[in-house]
Amino acid sequence: MIRLFDTHYIRQTQELDGMWDFCMEGFDKPYKLPVPGCWEQHPDFLQYRGKGTYTRKVYIKNGGNVRLEFKGVSHTADVYFDGEKIAHHYNAFTPFSAAVKNVAAGEHEIKVHVDNTFGEHSALHIPNDYYTYGGITRPVSFEIVPDVYIKNVHFTPYMANGKWNAMTEVRVCNLSDETVNAEVRITLAGHAESGVIQIPGCSEVCAVFESEFENVKAWSHEDPALYMLNTVLVLNGEEADDLIERVGFRTVEVRDTKIYLNGAPIYLKGFNRHEDYAVDGCAVSLQHMVQDMDMMQDMNVNAVRTCHYPNDERFLDLCDERGIMVWEENHARGLVLEDMQNPNFEKQCEDCIREMIENHYNHPSIVIWGILNECASETEEGRRMYKKQYDQIKSMDTSRPTTSATCRHFTDICLDLPDVVSFNMYSGWYKDCPIDERNDQEIEWIKKSGGDNKPIIVSELGAAAIYGYRDRSRCKWSEERQADLIRDNLEVYMNDDRITGVFIWQFADCRVTEEGEWFATRARCHNNKGVVDEYRRPKMAYDTVKEMFKKYGGA
Repeated sequence: MIRLFDTHYIRQTQELDGMWDFCMEGFDKPYKLPVPGCWEQHPDFLQYRGKGTYTRKVYIKNGGNVRLEFKGVSHTADVYFDGEKIAHHYNAFTPFSAAVKNVAAGEHEIKVHVDNTFGEHSALHIPNDYYTYGGITRPVSFEIVPDVYIKNVHFTPYMANGKWNAMTEVRVCNLSDETVNAEVRITLAGHAESGVIQIPGCSEVCAVFESEFENVKAWSHEDPALYMLNTVLVLNGEEADDLIERVGFRTVEVRDTKIYLNGAPIYLKGFNRHEDYAVDGCAVSLQHMVQDMDMMQDMNVNAVRTCHYPNDERFLDLCDERGIMVWEENHARGLVLEDMQNPNFEKQCEDCIREMIENHYNHPSIVIWGILNECASETEEGRRMYKKQYDQIKSMDTSRPTTSATCRHFTDICLDLPDVVSFNMYSGWYKDCPIDERNDQEIEWIKKSGGDNKPIIVSELGAAAIYGYRDRSRCKWSEERQADLIRDNLEVYMNDDRITGVFIWQFADCRVTEEGEWFATRARCHNNKGVVDEYRRPKMAYDTVKEMFKKYGGA
């Protein structure tokens, strides 16, 4: 399943989930592996880091232009169609597509070479506090498209004169060499509009509609109203292509020290969540996504942070449906300046941001764009890169605020750049100190260092515990100590009017890489700060969070 709703009625589509032929470099044996899936879930590849090849046959009945869309391949993909290379893509967490013109009817072969190795070629996937899996880890679709087709649709709602308005941008692609005139029709919430555009050969053109909407409901946490935006492309008087998006009417803005949703201040309370499940790896099934969402909502959350990369769009669809506000961020975590000076770093970050925003723009649940978690924001060269990435986001989307989570306490020189200042703090875990005193020091420093009169979020807080380890002394690594520290931290942060949100690190334990240094401080080669373990078995902290989030403002 690509999305939680149908995205086409006219365009011919086929999802390619299922068993693909697979061969692993260095292994003579042929395999069949599931797509989506991680190759680490197979007994022969439990810790394999290297290269593998997925192959599948597809049948085209009448011929035409073929468009392949991959929602995620970890981490590098080279895609071949009938032996011809049609795409190269880096980054496990963003989608990409490729089109092949004038494909004949009959059987054809798709081959995908996948690489999850570390090295200079991979600036963002490095040995880290989460695991870099290998495989075609998110869904794949196969489409037949006309020479002129709808590439994407972006929907931006806003209030004007007390009424809901929206700008709808429809990007149309022309694969042919000829200039084509096309009619674009949009339908949303009982409102219909159309316009004619001219698309030169081998180019893209954007059709823009500005519309006012009567009798629509705002999207919110309490009432997540959603509407289907149906876009149809008409060529020579006939409906040739379509694209359906699901949207919500809501505004997000920052005024002084608060974040406002639809003009009302909000307080974000939620979890950091990695896409990692014991039996799935990072190819989390829909059933397990729903389980995660059910458990988080049982603990009275209203927000989630997609640490530290763009998430599977089906999870974002769930957030849209359930009114869970999302901080989604690009892929870069814990990089020192030397890492950021990798010659591929800036281009790979730029691509990730572009693909994240282009593909996830319409989700009303996304209320913040984030970048560069715990990177070298204390350096002048790092500041240049932070500014460059914030500028890129603003060039693509001014309807959402920006932020980044810092741990460069008292040395960060980038706090003036984002709309929201966020800091990661583990008082009582990494450093034994009074939580309230440390919090006061941090906020006073933020105010003096570029963050004055900005909203402040505690983007990470927490402690580790091994599931099932109980100790009446309440020592570190016990479930008791984890529950105590989370309670004590939340008591301080959620009673501080200077703070507008908290995100607990983390929802579930996740696997970490053995390469590098992380395994030395991560028992079981897992980050054990989840309030549930990797199998989603609740620790004592589960009930603590449920109680505290209910105590301070309900769900």
